[in-house]
Parts: sequence; structure tokens; C-alpha cells
Amino acid sequence: GERIRRKGRAAASALPIVVAYPADTMIAARTAVVATRTAARPVAQQKRGIINYLTNYPDKVMETKKLQTAGGTCLGDVNPTWLKQPGDMAVALFGLGLTSYGLFQAVIGHYRLATGKGKKD
Repeated sequence: GERIRRKGRAAASALPIVVAYPADTMIAARTAVVATRTAARPVAQQKRGIINYLTNYPDKVMETKKLQTAGGTCLGDVNPTWLKQPGDMAVALFGLGLTSYGLFQAVIGHYRLATGKGKKD
């Protein structure tokens, strides 16, 4: 589109004098100013510590697959799949201890409710 600016009427004519300014000229001038301002700035290298760590993480799927399928996959209670990796026993024992503690507390709670013991007077 064009922006139209009207000048004052000429004394001899009844028609106004019209001068047209293309809108593209204004946009191009503004773009040139922004481009020179942006190009003058030095570009700093972005620090991406956690992103690089997560995206460049080594792929250990095949290594883990070999460990999980060693000796077959249908071994039952002899060598269960969930205890094959190093550290699995510690996690299993922690889970067993946490579950045992919760079950013990539940049994004590039911006993106290049934007998009325342990009330605060």
C-alpha cells in the first residue's frame, strides 16, 4: 500500500496535489537500522551445560541388554531379571526394608485401635 500526503491547494487549480510515499521504503529503512545495530554486537557463545550433558549422554542400551539377557530371560527365582544389574540388590533391600517398616507400623496401629492402648489422655 501507499501512504498519501496531501499538500495545500494550488491557487490556480481546484485539485489537491498528491505526493505518494511507498510503505516499503519506510520498512526497508527501519530494517536496515536494526540490521546494522545487530551486526555491530559481538555474538557470545551460549553456555549449555545441562543440555549438552543430556544430549551427548552415552548410549548404554546394548550394554545393558547383554547384561539383562545373560543366561536367558526365563530364569524364574534362580537369577531374576530385576536383580541382574549392579546396585539392584541394594535397591531391592531398601524397598523391602521400607515395606516391612510400613507393614509393622500398620499392624501396631490396628492393635492399638482394637485394644484402646496408646491413647493420649
